[in-house]
This record gives sequence, C-alpha cells and structure tokens, in this order.
Amino acid sequence: MGPDNSVVPDVLGKLPGRGIWVAADRAALDKAVQKGLFSRSAKQSVQVPETLVDEIERQLTKRVIEGIAMARKAGRAVAGYEKVKSWLDKGEAKVLIQAIDGSGRGKSKLSTPENGKFIGCLTANELGLAFGRDHVIHSALGPGGLSKRVIEDATRLKGLRENGGGPTAGKG
Repeated sequence: MGPDNSVVPDVLGKLPGRGIWVAADRAALDKAVQKGLFSRSAKQSVQVPETLVDEIERQLTKRVIEGIAMARKAGRAVAGYEKVKSWLDKGEAKVLIQAIDGSGRGKSKLSTPENGKFIGCLTANELGLAFGRDHVIHSALGPGGLSKRVIEDATRLKGLRENGGGPTAGKG
C-alpha cells in the first residue's frame, strides 16, 4: 500500500510496508478488486487503481522479457528455429519458449526438453524484445538460476493472461 492508501503492485515483493498477497491469477485479482478485499485485508479503506491488474501484467511481462534478455547476454539463451532445435538435440536447452501467436504447425515441430519446462505466454513481439529483433517465435534457455527466475515469473504471467486475460503489454 502506498502512502496515500492506494494499492501499489509490487511484483518483486521488495517494497517497504505491509503487503497484501493475491494469487497471480486474473480472476482472483478481479474478484479482490470487485469485492473490496484489499480494504478488508488492510483493515482500512484503500484506493484501488482501475488499471491495477493491467499494471501487474505489464510489470511481469517486462520482468520476463528482461530475464530472457539477461540470459541471452550471458550466452544462456538462443532464438530461431534452427538454433533452438540444435540446443534441444544436444540437451543444452532446459526451457523451450514459443510465442503464443506463432503458428501451431511450426511450434509443434519442437518438443519441450526432457525434464525441462515450457513457456508460451509471450507474443512474438514481446519475445523479440528480449533478443533485439522485431519478433521471435522459438527460443530456448539453458540451465541456471536465471532460467529458474524466468520460469517463476512466466508462470505468474501465464496466470494473469489465462482466465479472460491476454497479452496487453506494448499496446497503447
């Protein structure tokens, strides 16, 4: 909660003050806003911005993109069908990332790594931002702590984009 008694999203969980935790799920957040659950939890009247859920989604999207970009700069991420396929074949890929708006036929040609993870909640344009390109459909992350963070953030983002949500980052 901000100093003016307004609800402030804190996707990193690092802002000072008392926190109010809500699941990273659009339906849960919408319900909390509609039923005044933020005020009930804070035990006082609070102001909830109309754009709260969209702002949380924007912040999480930015965090996922930045995490992938950092992995790329560290040599732990690749983009492009052939590079991703090569990493999958060699067992270097621990996370397969594919754009939500990519062709189903093209995406079906690559499989999630053995004992690995799949991320499919970013658009081609959003994924492209992580690689300095206009758009990217296929990418992969190697092992490491940064991949773990990207997976956690992408899981939260997926919860906001499912259940009536959708990619809104970059619009406007």
